[in-house]
Amino acid sequence: MSEKIKKVGKKGGRYQGSQKGFTLIEMLLVLVILGTLAAIVIPKFAGRSEQARITAAETQISNFETSLDAFEVDNGYYPEGDEGLIELLEQPENAKNWKGPYLKHSIPLDPWGNAYIYECPGSNNENGYDLMSMGPDGQKGTEDDIANWEIN
Repeated sequence: MSEKIKKVGKKGGRYQGSQKGFTLIEMLLVLVILGTLAAIVIPKFAGRSEQARITAAETQISNFETSLDAFEVDNGYYPEGDEGLIELLEQPENAKNWKGPYLKHSIPLDPWGNAYIYECPGSNNENGYDLMSMGPDGQKGTEDDIANWEIN
């Protein structure tokens, strides 16, 4: 009986025996460390997702360029007007050598949910076409636009 009392009794302010756990200070220290790590890591991942969207828009513009070039080789001209991308999917009346559709699926929106802007003849590419995404801010003519010409 005296052995049981020794295990339950105090030794230096702590109970001796099988009681295990974390103190409040240890738990707070772990939370501070996790919070610090989250503050460092989360912004890095957030920047990566925006960069991935920009890369996706650049890739889609490149895919459009390939399809538009194939259309031009077959028909001798690029689709005209601001609705020209539709001619990659549906044969226009004046395209006698149309061998499309030149896209496998419908015309996608850019990664931010906006339509790509196509103009032919282009104001930036006078002998071709202008093709762009308005970028993350969704406004045309800002510095984050992604286009098939050099934006200053």
